[in-house]
Amino acid sequence: MSKTITLSDKNFEVEVLKSDLPILVDFWAPWCGPCKMMSPVLDDLSEQFDGKMKIGKLDVENMDHAELAGKYNIQSIPNMKLFKGGQIIKEFIGYKEKESFAAELNEILK
Repeated sequence: MSKTITLSDKNFEVEVLKSDLPILVDFWAPWCGPCKMMSPVLDDLSEQFDGKMKIGKLDVENMDHAELAGKYNIQSIPNMKLFKGGQIIKEFIGYKEKESFAAELNEILK
């Protein structure tokens, strides 16, 4: 079962910026084909990395989230940013295959 967190402007600070664990934030939109392809990959990774990293999803089409999308300079999606200690430590743009993405995340999280 997916352990992804639905992010919003209301919980972003607590879930992302003040998180004790690193968190991968997926900036996505419902109409985006590659975003839809990433969704099951991220759901699986949320299970695989449980306890080591969190995964959150922020719908950039929701007008309530426009300020966050602008703040983090989201111009193409899917755009995934890995936060640690409230800071972005890595950015990923576009579809990522599960095994290679997991290996890359493992390397970063060592």
